[in-house]
Amino acid sequence: MSERNQLSGAVPSRDMENLEPVELTVGGNEASDLLPVHAPEVLDSYGWRRAFWTVLDEGPVEHSIALLGERESGRWDAHLLAAEVPPAVAGRTEDAEALAYRDGYIYVIGSHFGAKRGPLRAKRAFVARFREADAATAHATHLDVARNQFRLHRAVNDALRASTVESLRPGAGVRDRFITATISRGTAKAKSWVGRIAVHDVPVNVEAAAFTPAGTLLLGLRYPVSDTGEPLLVELSDVESLFDADESTLPEVCAVRVLDGVTPPGTLTGMRALCAREDGSYDAVVGSIDALGKDSVLLADHPEGGDVTCRHVRFRLPETAPRVPAEAVLELTGFHNVEGVATVDGTVYYVTDEDHRIAIWRYPLTAA
Repeated sequence: MSERNQLSGAVPSRDMENLEPVELTVGGNEASDLLPVHAPEVLDSYGWRRAFWTVLDEGPVEHSIALLGERESGRWDAHLLAAEVPPAVAGRTEDAEALAYRDGYIYVIGSHFGAKRGPLRAKRAFVARFREADAATAHATHLDVARNQFRLHRAVNDALRASTVESLRPGAGVRDRFITATISRGTAKAKSWVGRIAVHDVPVNVEAAAFTPAGTLLLGLRYPVSDTGEPLLVELSDVESLFDADESTLPEVCAVRVLDGVTPPGTLTGMRALCAREDGSYDAVVGSIDALGKDSVLLADHPEGGDVTCRHVRFRLPETAPRVPAEAVLELTGFHNVEGVATVDGTVYYVTDEDHRIAIWRYPLTAA
């Protein structure tokens, strides 16, 4: 590993205070991401003092958006968002992974990845959005859903190839299962998207997202990582192009960035969560590139990316430099499954995926 691949100083390592685990009344749920609710109408309608959005990655996006809210008494509630989508896309998405807020709208981004052993799945290549304040009503909230047919995959791979940041090249198993198998499947079924997957591509696993003050969208990648094992961020200048009906339009990736100082020597770390802060900085969680014990092709090729404890880090984006210095905030000792992070009123909240439940944890940050 490069000398850059070093931890940035001493890191607090303490147990987090466990809030009441929040259980949803749907089976097989697994929480991804944590985004503070901005619309006061939503808080008022449920009687909450604070609340967060999360997504469940086991079903289509219209059945996967949830609210987690805390009452003045300290009791937590959980509600699935009643959502509706156009008939043409109903049931045709899966694996929602990331949330981001901009100008009154919540954006939901699919992983653009595949199952643990591939191939890539077009159902996971989507972006959706809805007006947050609409969730305060008793009516179903309308979702705009764009299934981008691997346009984002193509744009990210082109940007990685052109960037000065070197990404880790996939091993033979990853290339065979995620790239070659996807091309073969798409060709056999005469899919319109098959030309957007090239034999020398890397599979892209989107795990986190946040808008910048300039309106660009940062996407945190769990895979690929840099050639020295560090997490990658790609920045989209025109996320609205993903909602363009013209399938020839590719989103513009205006920057590829790499997080410095967050990866233990000899390991690979990917992005697991990302949240914009009011002061213009970002909170993030980094950790393993895939889960252990689930027959992952990624870990078969890159075992050093598996047994990695999550850590909370913070950074600001430099204006032009591709390397982003990050500082450690908290070592999340014993945690491999932190899926979301958000700092509110000096307290940091995390969400973890548990067996058939969603657990929220909090930690007071005196220097937040």
